[in-house]
Amino acid sequence: MPVSQAQVDDFGLPPGARNEYLQGARDQLGAIAELAERLVTAGDDTAAIEDLRRDAHRLRGSAGSFGFPHASAVAAELEEAAKQWLDHPGNGPRDRGNVARGFVRRLAAALFTKQVAPAPPEPAPSDAPEVIVVEDDPALAELLTFGLEARGYRYIHFRNGREALELLKSMDTRGSPRPPLLLLDVDLPERDGYSIFEELQQRCPGRFRVVFTTAHGSETEKLRALEAGALDYLLQPMSLQVALEKIQRWVGH
Repeated sequence: MPVSQAQVDDFGLPPGARNEYLQGARDQLGAIAELAERLVTAGDDTAAIEDLRRDAHRLRGSAGSFGFPHASAVAAELEEAAKQWLDHPGNGPRDRGNVARGFVRRLAAALFTKQVAPAPPEPAPSDAPEVIVVEDDPALAELLTFGLEARGYRYIHFRNGREALELLKSMDTRGSPRPPLLLLDVDLPERDGYSIFEELQQRCPGRFRVVFTTAHGSETEKLRALEAGALDYLLQPMSLQVALEKIQRWVGH
């Protein structure tokens, strides 16, 4: 059945089409972010560069078609950069992974924080973050927050367990569609993850949905996390793409 003029939005698309596209774009950008992390480890990984070029090309076409011209332009820049890295492997920046990370952050901003046309008014969202990361390891914290930024999540990061606990106890999560997801490292300085979780359960039960992150993969450790009342656990080291897929399921994006 033909779509009438009243059934299209300001971009000539059926209502809701752009929002549906953004759901898929989160997955696309998550895959590109994973490739960027591969290049951080090995900047001459030609398979990763070729996949990066291909994924950027796809995003370039789809973003423009769904009313995100700036994202399409950034994806075109990324595609061209990947082509140059493939054609001239000995040239170009040595830190290709960080360059790719920069493109991912620009794409995330173009897709998830910039509107090219006014949207209908909606109820004011809660100021509470969707994801809270409590992680003292700089490399792992950078990996997680980079992935969250790439997919457009509202997030906050704490490096210190004691500081995190004080702010979490005072955080107002009223108005949030779902309680924020708390990614809580087990091995933290000053206060370990289990003691933080126990106090949160006593002082503000149900305010957060907790997933422990741990390098201890034994069955005993996994059972301890679940028996404490956690939603789940993430094992370290972790794949960024796997972590993001799980986070998407937990947050409900």
